[in-house]
Amino acid sequence: MKNNMTAHDHAAEIVILGAGIVGLTLARELVRRGAKDILVVDKEGEQGLHASGRNSGVLHAGIYYAPGSTRARLCLKGNLAMRDYCEERGLAILKRGKVIVARSDSEIPALLELHKRALANGAAVELIDARQLAVLEPNARTAGQALYSPQTAQVDPKEVLRSLTRELGQSGKVRFLFGAAFLSALGPRAMRTTRGRVAYDTLVNAAGAHSDKVARYYGAGQGYQLVPFKGLYKKLKAEHAHLVQGNIYPVPDIRNPFLGVHFTRSVHGDAYIGPTAIPAFGRENYGVLKGIDAEALPIAWRDAVLFFRNPKFRSVALTEPRKYFFQAFFNDARKLVRQLEPEWLENSPKVGIRPQLVDTRTNEMVMDFVVEKKGSGVHVLNAISPAFTSSLAFAEMVAEKFLA
Repeated sequence: MKNNMTAHDHAAEIVILGAGIVGLTLARELVRRGAKDILVVDKEGEQGLHASGRNSGVLHAGIYYAPGSTRARLCLKGNLAMRDYCEERGLAILKRGKVIVARSDSEIPALLELHKRALANGAAVELIDARQLAVLEPNARTAGQALYSPQTAQVDPKEVLRSLTRELGQSGKVRFLFGAAFLSALGPRAMRTTRGRVAYDTLVNAAGAHSDKVARYYGAGQGYQLVPFKGLYKKLKAEHAHLVQGNIYPVPDIRNPFLGVHFTRSVHGDAYIGPTAIPAFGRENYGVLKGIDAEALPIAWRDAVLFFRNPKFRSVALTEPRKYFFQAFFNDARKLVRQLEPEWLENSPKVGIRPQLVDTRTNEMVMDFVVEKKGSGVHVLNAISPAFTSSLAFAEMVAEKFLA
């Protein structure tokens, strides 16, 4: 590529902005397809410090997503690909499945709808009764029926991210520029960062919670805005972790993209409870005040608009914030299991931010992946769950459809 470079400039044929799971798997897929000069740029000092490295590590099996959607098509395919990736490299993986339980008889119709969706999406699922549930998850309880997903598994997200980064670096075809925050576009084939100018032939915007802001510099993502939601977790104390074998989930409100507070056994033996889906006031608002910046007011305004115009968002905004308080969080978790006492729980430092894309023209939360091509750039705008699960299959789809 021909550029008037300075000592502080960087250039590559392909620049991927974001070293989370989407950016790393896209780099891997592009190398597999013959790319020889890729630069992965990230504002942090290492890979996956935000959503990718802060999630629960659950590999989902395609149960929740509307048949025909991109999430539905890629979830199970990505699950199987990530299983293979971990097994081939000796990475930790726990295959104990998941149960989805009904907290009351009123949730049975939604449970049956999940069963129907899962079958349409190709997932291996089974409706089970309370006796069968007791064998799989002795401490789980349900109102009559539950849904069992044997294909759900757990991995260590940070271990996967480290493995991908190492593999890419060893390929000799991928370089990393860490500590380089995006500042602005410099025409269609360059951008300004805190570590100088970065030039490219093709840009892949995989900037996660900041992807909509980056996209707007290039004329993409019009009519969309990411709204952050905060996921808080608790842990079962070590002596009670055995009460969770794999995953115990509630029946979610399938009109919204959140799955509800649930129990997850990690590959390291810890048992986590969470996450919440509390509207946050910053794209990195991990603490009560930490991560709140000048964007807090625009985010609060968007939340207010959604609150008054979108009943589904309003239900989240009215119920989730109370889970900041221990008793409300505990009461929510308690409905899924036979035994749980307040003193069995302890605080967890794990906090995640889920950036949820909103269509500002309709004030609806977007329920599927969104990718836009604009000029020399490809913008991944809504890498919501199950983005980690789907990542290897998602990368293949993006490379084939938008970068071939």
